[in-house]
Amino acid sequence: MTTSPSHPDFAELVRVSARIGCLSFGGPAGQIALMHRELVEERGWISEDQYLHALNFCHLLPGPEAQQLAIWIGWKLHGIRGGLAAGLLFVIPGALVILALSMLYGAAAHLAWFAALFLGIKAAVLAIVVQAVLRLAGRALGTRFRKTAAVLSFVALFLFNAPFPLVVIGAGVIGWIAARWRPALLGLKGEAGSPPDTPRPWGYSVRAVLIGALAWAAPMVAILALLGRDHVLWRVGVFFSKLAVVTFGGAYAVLAYMAQQAVSAQHWLTAAEMADGLGLAETTPGPLIMVTQFVGYLAAFRSPTPFTPLVAGLLGAGLTTWVTFAPCFLWVFALAPWIERLERAQALKGALALVTSAIVGVIANLSAWFALQVLFHELRPVWGSLSLPVLASFDWRSGLIAAGSAWLIIARKWNIMRVLGLAAAGGWLLSLLP
Repeated sequence: MTTSPSHPDFAELVRVSARIGCLSFGGPAGQIALMHRELVEERGWISEDQYLHALNFCHLLPGPEAQQLAIWIGWKLHGIRGGLAAGLLFVIPGALVILALSMLYGAAAHLAWFAALFLGIKAAVLAIVVQAVLRLAGRALGTRFRKTAAVLSFVALFLFNAPFPLVVIGAGVIGWIAARWRPALLGLKGEAGSPPDTPRPWGYSVRAVLIGALAWAAPMVAILALLGRDHVLWRVGVFFSKLAVVTFGGAYAVLAYMAQQAVSAQHWLTAAEMADGLGLAETTPGPLIMVTQFVGYLAAFRSPTPFTPLVAGLLGAGLTTWVTFAPCFLWVFALAPWIERLERAQALKGALALVTSAIVGVIANLSAWFALQVLFHELRPVWGSLSLPVLASFDWRSGLIAAGSAWLIIARKWNIMRVLGLAAAGGWLLSLLP
């Protein structure tokens, strides 16, 4: 079978998708840039306009936009099997790496040298999250109205412990209304245009939703039948299934909600361990939201009955990965045929514009939460759910590494992997001091 350079055969798509999956370090920005270079610039499989339209479409969906973009490209080139191949190969390399690291962490988390390495990694992660706030704020806060939304979302989460889904949904509703009545508040220009005069692909989308939903739910049905609602695997599956529906704005947007729930409500791990997990995810290829697998592994590893800890951890990691990423295929396969119509939906653009603005406040809340956990050994409740640090408990080692990491990442533009490696070494060296 021969193909033109602009339309690869299936084997070539698989080979290049595997390469992208193994090299997709650097978070969404790096992953999206890698796919653009490999698929648009070097091979010409997708045009520039198609790539940008698809990227905008993926920003409308919950879940990791880079993986969904990979699914869409595979679907565009080879239909359902192409989307499955590209999407799975984008996730599998990173999933295997972080599973191995989670197993190592579960076995070695209480060793002194291991804790010393992660002292530095946690401090560097704080700098990385701050950089994410600054980057997103620069893109998303173009009007006073959108800046106000970011500030209010931060206040609602940090001071009043408002539910994350409520903040996101509220921002979306307000953005929807503003786009219809005062689009200038959001920086939108005029009407988005009329939808194309083509048949609506309802049948295709309904079949994709039904098949995708059945696949998504299958492991949960088995757990309910065999282990019941009280088992940790059921709680893990339900929690991360809900999370998969509200993860607009990228991984950082939902990490604060996930971390606070996993630490404070479910007690699956500590705040310091959550920061460790984020550090592991930063060092692996694939979506940053893969940190959910780390949480699922530890949750099941520590409540293994009736399995051994290792088997329970593997089941928890596998279940978490499935319920986190299976919905991505559902969204893309069901909505990809509608991409041109969604591009012209003014009210939907307005809703997502304000959600993105609110996400800045969400990530700022994550930064504040991590800063308190990483830089101080002791917090004191002051009002409601708000806790402030005891200044005497400041960890100067973490503060020094965090400040140095921020300078290297933000001012010097160092690669994240280099900074994490240097921070880990710094944490180990500083731990040797009295």
